[in-house]
Amino acid sequence: MISRELAKYSMNNLYKRKTRSMLTIISILAGIATIFIFISFGLGLYQYINSFVTSGSADKITVMSKGGAITGTVTFGLTDDDLDAVKKTSGVYDAAGYYVKTAEVKSKDVKKYVFVGAMDLKKMYLVDELTGLKIDEGRGLQQGEKGKAVLGYNYKIDDKIFPKGLDVNDEIEIQGQKAKIVGFYQEVGNPADDSNIYVTEEFMEDLYPDIKYYYMIIARGDVSNITRVVDNVEKSLQNERGLKDGQEDFDVASFEQLLDSYSSALNIVVGFIILIALISVLVSAINTSNTMITSVLERMKELGVIKSIGARNSEILGLFLFESGVLGLVAGILGVMLGFGLTEFAGYILRSLGWGFLQPGYSIWLFIGCVIFATFTGAVSGVIPAINASRIRPVEALRYE
Repeated sequence: MISRELAKYSMNNLYKRKTRSMLTIISILAGIATIFIFISFGLGLYQYINSFVTSGSADKITVMSKGGAITGTVTFGLTDDDLDAVKKTSGVYDAAGYYVKTAEVKSKDVKKYVFVGAMDLKKMYLVDELTGLKIDEGRGLQQGEKGKAVLGYNYKIDDKIFPKGLDVNDEIEIQGQKAKIVGFYQEVGNPADDSNIYVTEEFMEDLYPDIKYYYMIIARGDVSNITRVVDNVEKSLQNERGLKDGQEDFDVASFEQLLDSYSSALNIVVGFIILIALISVLVSAINTSNTMITSVLERMKELGVIKSIGARNSEILGLFLFESGVLGLVAGILGVMLGFGLTEFAGYILRSLGWGFLQPGYSIWLFIGCVIFATFTGAVSGVIPAINASRIRPVEALRYE
């Protein structure tokens, strides 16, 4: 702690050299704002992932053919025999095959190429729970319906897919066949999912008479032993296909495993970006240290006078730590304000572009932590100059030119 007089003296000195002080603050706040932005978007993605964990997706298992990564172009894949093997697996309560194909969609002479999905409507709840799909307007599909479709959210918006947004009861063409829009799903938050079209299995077979393979099999298993159920499904498919360990041409994963893989990848990306931001803060700390060293040299005679009238080394040390800490504190507050403003603006832009799931997340500790970190960074960067200043001999300081 320093006395009120020394604190007032420090603040006057920072104000007197306001241009240099402001440049130092800017260098620190840039790094703090960067850290705030990346951490907030990282938190937002973690919150998005956790929202699935707490939903009805935790008991879901997905099976995909290793040759089915490119939707609509597979020449082999999952069959009804595979689906039957999954259904008969111990620990599996329900399962269904999900078709996905690339389709030419036309509205008022404007053509687009999108994905069309279909499933037995009695099992559609599996997709709804897995993806969080909910009807936003109109209604869902009914068993056996042909010539009807439910569209993703983006079809409602002007210039998202078509120049003019579509409405319930409008007609479109899918693969040259007319289809009436009976409903729209709520916004998922990414352009791919919000651009999908959903039809019944019966209509899918009309659109694609030669369709043979499922894009995916979705199963619901015993959530308390989901890892064991995944292993059982793998064994069942191996036996059904006559494959040995290591020869699998399919991938089986629980939804939890998929989320864990996404989280691990996200940890690496966020950690790497924060590391870059920390390097920026380190450069800012060096700049702050340089500012404090210059300040010591410029005020050598002042320091000599202060020490000659009885100031202790600890008070001089506290004086410069206080000044560098104040610079860090102000930079931290301004950096958090700038970071918050930029994340809100970026979130708005991403929402308008259809990437609604890429939204920042906030925590009170993010705000407090960034300010404390900036203050600590400023204070630490002033340690060496402060120590040097505290060791100045009054006689040498008064003779300094």
